[in-house]
Amino acid sequence: MTLLELVVAMTAALILTSIAIPAYSGYMTRARTAVAVGEIGTISLQLYRWQLSMRNFPATLAEAGLGGNDPWGNPYQYTRVQGANRGALRKDRNLVPINTDFDLYSMGPDGASVPPLTASASLDDVVRANDGSFIGVAKDY
Repeated sequence: MTLLELVVAMTAALILTSIAIPAYSGYMTRARTAVAVGEIGTISLQLYRWQLSMRNFPATLAEAGLGGNDPWGNPYQYTRVQGANRGALRKDRNLVPINTDFDLYSMGPDGASVPPLTASASLDDVVRANDGSFIGVAKDY
């Protein structure tokens, strides 16, 4: 091989790598989001089972023996709407709470969140809204 062929081969390898790494990163983010959506759905069903047997939702996920960490390593966030401070509840763009029973969400890849879903810190959160009718990324809600 000549030096010119080696340079061409290295350039082609670098171009392919520069394309593959962002594609793989995007795939991993979508996969982690899908895992979080599934886990939030499962935890929601378990909370409803708890509510049926105990007549009320638990004050914390630990009380119900639930919880765990989201795919990014942060604990799932839970707030029971009954008796909660209205300021702590997740809100849509009109600042109306998005659930009437409980809030359950993942803080997403950045690990930061604030109650309004329209805030930049909350756009990547995986949320449960409309009392479970929507589970997905906050920016899609």
